[in-house]
Amino acid sequence: MIKKTLYFGSPSYLSLRNAQLVYRMPEVEKNDTVPESFKKEAERTIPIEDIGVVVIDNKRITITSGLLEALLENNCAVITCDSKSMPVGLMLPLYGNTLQNERFHIQIDASLPLRKSLWQQTVRQKILNQASVLRKATGILPKNMLTWANNVKSGDSENLEARAATYYWRNIFPNIPDFIRGKDEEPPNNLLNYGYAILRACVARGLVASGLLPTFGIHHHNRYNAYCLADDIMEPYRPYVDELVIDVMARMGDFSELTRDIKAELLVIPTLDVVIDGKRSPLMIAVGQTTASLYKCFSGELRKISYPELS
Repeated sequence: MIKKTLYFGSPSYLSLRNAQLVYRMPEVEKNDTVPESFKKEAERTIPIEDIGVVVIDNKRITITSGLLEALLENNCAVITCDSKSMPVGLMLPLYGNTLQNERFHIQIDASLPLRKSLWQQTVRQKILNQASVLRKATGILPKNMLTWANNVKSGDSENLEARAATYYWRNIFPNIPDFIRGKDEEPPNNLLNYGYAILRACVARGLVASGLLPTFGIHHHNRYNAYCLADDIMEPYRPYVDELVIDVMARMGDFSELTRDIKAELLVIPTLDVVIDGKRSPLMIAVGQTTASLYKCFSGELRKISYPELS
């Protein structure tokens, strides 16, 4: 079953009752002019087992420790946002798998040649998926990117990922000829940043569920980054976010500000259709397949990660 992504952007009380998340609005409860019947109807409940991601985007939201405990026990990712409504924090369970300690050791003991091979697979599929998005966006098949994808060596020693990224971002938005991809650059970077944060949470959640350590990457190694492995494994999934952003830009028109309507469009990322090995599933479930296959690569059961393929 696909888990729900919940967004809370207004002042509210979030608590736990009978294994359900309870949502209440303080403005309604404290307003004596509002009928009691309306106050009861304003309360909403959602089963904890149905929730996969929770986004907290208001400084006046109160959430109980009991609810947080229940969410984390259900392997739910809880995202907090800053004053600009951009995701700034991610909370995940400490224990996501019964064999977690054993799996940590297998992951950490993975050989350098294995990690290089896994990164080679990751970069190759990322470039192929980028090429697919670029073809759809421009109507032109980027043969150079297909060549780069096929030429990726172990560990991406020639840094073809960066070469492909430079070409990709230079051409992906035909109506924005001087587009520069960067966290603090001009729109639609705001949409991309938000979408990638949601994707990162989904991938980190999948890694924890598979008993893996999100901090210990196969390529990314930053002493200040607690999610290096998530940043590695999300790479082939990024083009799905890019494709969604292109669609949102076309439909919404004005994307200079990250409005609530635009955020609502981007919060569907966990439910996007993804194809792995010819089988279609929601992105959040596909991520679980990818992280499960990654562990099997670490343990020697498989030699190839199950990554999505954009057609």
